[in-house]
Amino acid sequence: MNSGDTAFMLIATAMVMLMTPGLALFYGGLVRSKNILTTMMHSFACLGIVSIIWVVYGYSLAFGPDVGGIIGNLDWALLNGVGLEPGRYAATIPHLLFCAFQLMFAIITPALITGAWAERMKFSAYLIFTTLWITLVYFPVCHWVWGGGWIGGLGGLDFAGGTVIHINSGAAALVAALVIGKRKGFGKEAFHPHNLPMTMLGAGLLWFGWFGFNAGSALAAGQTATLAFFTTQVAAGTAALAWIVAEWFMQGKPTTLGVASGAVAGLVAITPAAGFVSPLAAIIIGLVAGVLCYLAVLMKAKLGYDDALDVVAVHGVGGLWGALATGLFASLAWNPAGANGLFHGNPDQFGIQAYGAFATIAYSVVVTFIILKAIDWTVGLRVKVDEENQGLDLSQHSEIGYTF
Repeated sequence: MNSGDTAFMLIATAMVMLMTPGLALFYGGLVRSKNILTTMMHSFACLGIVSIIWVVYGYSLAFGPDVGGIIGNLDWALLNGVGLEPGRYAATIPHLLFCAFQLMFAIITPALITGAWAERMKFSAYLIFTTLWITLVYFPVCHWVWGGGWIGGLGGLDFAGGTVIHINSGAAALVAALVIGKRKGFGKEAFHPHNLPMTMLGAGLLWFGWFGFNAGSALAAGQTATLAFFTTQVAAGTAALAWIVAEWFMQGKPTTLGVASGAVAGLVAITPAAGFVSPLAAIIIGLVAGVLCYLAVLMKAKLGYDDALDVVAVHGVGGLWGALATGLFASLAWNPAGANGLFHGNPDQFGIQAYGAFATIAYSVVVTFIILKAIDWTVGLRVKVDEENQGLDLSQHSEIGYTF
């Protein structure tokens, strides 16, 4: 047991927890004022739902003893055997602390998906979806990559969640946007963010928390955490600038929403690579992410699907680029526990990254579709038209965000 590593991981865990309220602010500012509370409620509800599930059976399914490379067994259900001594995944911190750190990752992943259906989903349907999705999609994919499953067994690299969190949630968001359908008036009237300063504050909290997200994934206060910390910063900063330069070129002016979105895109893209690549590679990853995710947002309008808060473009596309970029730029010179990528003489690693990423997309798409259809056939997914016109704050929660 190492007290320095323990202190570092306690702080990192708290920082990752703060990302979910940060996401609530980020998403909350992007919707219309009549839907701010329900949008923020989605993120906060995850803090409760997922925490309970994690203790009862979630941690055991995600990280418990492997069953066929697919899922963990239930030996650790109710956290049986998960105590204050070091565990199998981290040698210098309490097993319970590793469990807490991973809980914060599990919490934010379904919260990310909520941006796809903002302003039109029943809150009751959302609660059922989150319970089913975290169980049937997140826990298996998490086990495949980090818990002893088949993707990790192939040698797939995902330092802090590019595949587990961002590709997974981005694929689910695309399905959700298509199954739930467009908001009333989509394509005919403008849906402007009602509070961009709130969104900028949320982006700042996400950026801050991401240092815990990525550096904390080293599970110790040392060289790898330092590398992940630095690559996180330069990738995010580069992507923020790349996004606003791209929109300046395409639309004539840079925007505050663009710089915030670009920063998040860079943070997403560097996540799987943070502890495996050089700072220079991180700049390249961020540069491509800023431009690529901006172009993906533009494509949404051409393709005609209503992903309200651009989860697919930022997390799906950004996460996929990050996973593939890890297969290009990973270097044993920077992390001997990783692998060399294509640009360092190992083309097989790129193939492994692509295989794991696209397998995750396929699984998430199919199971998410089944979950959404099952909910729609039972309790229904969408609010009524008059409730959507009124706003979900009033129709779902009998509250209003602002009193003038």
